[in-house]
Amino acid sequence: MGKNGSWVAMLVAAAVLVSGCGGREEGKPSGQGAEEKKEPFTMKIWGGGVTTKEFEERFRTMLTQKFPHITIEYIQNGKGTTMPELVASGEIPDIIRFDIPTIRTSYLDLELGYDLSELVQSQKYDTKRFVKVFMDEVIDSGRSRALYGLPIPPYFPQVLYYNKDLFDKFGVAYPQDGMTWDDVYEIAKKMNRTEGGVTYRGFSSNLVNTLRDNPFSLPILDPAADKLADPDKWQQLFANLKRFYDLPNNAVEANNTAESAVFSKGNAAMMPNQHSVYLTIPPEVNWDIVSYPTLSGAPKLAPQRGPAYLGISNTSKHKKEAFEVIVAMLSDEMQLADSKRGIPTTLADKNIEKLLGSADPVYRTKHMSAVNYYEPAPYTQKRKQGLADVPGATQQNLVANTFIAVAQGKTDINTALRELEEKLRTEVEKEKSK
Repeated sequence: MGKNGSWVAMLVAAAVLVSGCGGREEGKPSGQGAEEKKEPFTMKIWGGGVTTKEFEERFRTMLTQKFPHITIEYIQNGKGTTMPELVASGEIPDIIRFDIPTIRTSYLDLELGYDLSELVQSQKYDTKRFVKVFMDEVIDSGRSRALYGLPIPPYFPQVLYYNKDLFDKFGVAYPQDGMTWDDVYEIAKKMNRTEGGVTYRGFSSNLVNTLRDNPFSLPILDPAADKLADPDKWQQLFANLKRFYDLPNNAVEANNTAESAVFSKGNAAMMPNQHSVYLTIPPEVNWDIVSYPTLSGAPKLAPQRGPAYLGISNTSKHKKEAFEVIVAMLSDEMQLADSKRGIPTTLADKNIEKLLGSADPVYRTKHMSAVNYYEPAPYTQKRKQGLADVPGATQQNLVANTFIAVAQGKTDINTALRELEEKLRTEVEKEKSK
């Protein structure tokens, strides 16, 4: 048996030994005695955009075995099952999955918030097992520094994708971990060309992700005022990206959807984007990844979009049991299985982190250590309490569209950023009038 197999075997053996001795596993709540009579009941879990199929594959077997007295009813977000609709119908779930952009619309604004702090303390649950950035973000994003949820995989770290076949075709060395944006630019210049009537682009990008999940962790709307956050840094981000689209044969597409699809068509050499199990690249594209390039003046950390969180509704009649279910879903064993599938862990556990993608037929052939080459960057600072906010999707689309106009030569960067600020202020006023 290999090292990884031995480590997993020891982990399983330890879990069996602890349970057999009447103790509890690390990171799990106490008070789950085997002699306690457990009455059957139904627990509802609302999973947001996670499909029923994914939930079944990742969690159903474990939950059925561990909680035989609980019937788990999983609810996927959709027509008739949005959180506002469920609240209106009185069918409020016990467990609610939210992410930072939806913590208010799908949870707090519906007056469902429940602070997990008391359960964490009474159950002696160790929240330090999670990546600190993720814990800090959910506390900062809520109200009154409450702990409304625990981070569930995946999160979405940025990496640099590249097409190995194109680099082989043109005899250019592959990108490497630890490169700068200047390094990537020099490579892009070599890979931009037209041969046999086919145009090959040196660079493409998912502009929403690249600009939103930037290396400065820079917000779009200023956290403390109704204006664009730090225009000088946005000027640097725009200028860094624009030079790639100024290269011959590397014109930006008309919108972000089209631009982000270029790499998957096989005629673009590189693409910065998230590592995500939801990103589909056709098997005919022979891709790999390296670490995200670093930018002058920015921290040498991995820009990232944080995870979702599992919270409990304050209306639940089974809060303690709901917490036990959440703990089971976030256990070492479940996160190890997720990591092997290619789903980045939310745990500060290097052993689990190192096994990323090791059991997946595609990811196990890729340079997956690039995902964790740098530690996760700090989360983007949030708007101060009491200030009108603009939905994240609105902000990121405004930024992406503004950049596209710059890349198309329709306006210069400074003018575009001034116009972006005016659009943001207009959106703030709309929110104030609601």
